[in-house]
Amino acid sequence: MTAQYVVVGVDGTLTAVRALDWAAQEAVRRRAALRIVHAVRDRDEAGPILASAAARVRAHHPALQVETASSVGGSAEALIRESDGAALTVVGNRGLGGITGLLFGSVSLRLAAHIRSPLLVVRGDHRCDDGREVLLGLASDADADAAAYAFEEAERRGARLRVLHSWSHRHVSPEMPSPVAATSPGQRELAQRGATEEAVPRFTLAELREQHPEVGVEAHTVPAGPAHTLLEATREAGVVVIGVHRHADRPGPHLGPVVHTLLHRSHCPVALVPTG
Repeated sequence: MTAQYVVVGVDGTLTAVRALDWAAQEAVRRRAALRIVHAVRDRDEAGPILASAAARVRAHHPALQVETASSVGGSAEALIRESDGAALTVVGNRGLGGITGLLFGSVSLRLAAHIRSPLLVVRGDHRCDDGREVLLGLASDADADAAAYAFEEAERRGARLRVLHSWSHRHVSPEMPSPVAATSPGQRELAQRGATEEAVPRFTLAELREQHPEVGVEAHTVPAGPAHTLLEATREAGVVVIGVHRHADRPGPHLGPVVHTLLHRSHCPVALVPTG
């Protein structure tokens, strides 16, 4: 297998064809090979679908190295194996379902929970190369891997990077009005928390800005729910990047409410980057 490669899962559906087109473009950007994978009950069933997918890619990208592979068993398990070491794995957000399908509720979620390399779930109707900005959802400085991926993606696309850091403050118990604005204990705590959160993008992105001086960056911190804020921002983005975190007491990354919201409702493709 080629050392630098992009993996894409296909199942013959129109959704998978769109994922295939995205994966081919991503492989071209990375100067990588494209590996097309189809999981089936009987390996002989894979031939026509893989041949059609490879022919489509070669017609649009004749210089791109294309490899195909069939796997007997479930789609998620096949893609988890194939993606080990891949630069990127790409899937559609829904499909036929069953053993050969790329049904969002099963395959994409299982991939997101167990994959060890970046995963792109193709959603929305934007073109892969339409020049839209890259959107990064930054939760904390623990998202350094996702931030690095977002900078690299913006550089590959020649696009701007928009960073959104959202936070929700705890409920502050009712207090007696203070004669001096913002001097009550609750107000001071909220102001201190706000100042701390405002500093997160500045410190997390500082080194990456130096490493990628050609990438234009716009960063915002907003005291609002991160899921809603990011979801609204995906309307204008070409791709949204977010980190998924591993925990010592769990076998794979923890998929929180932000990831679930984006995978179900994002207006653009979602890139999930394992961290930790």
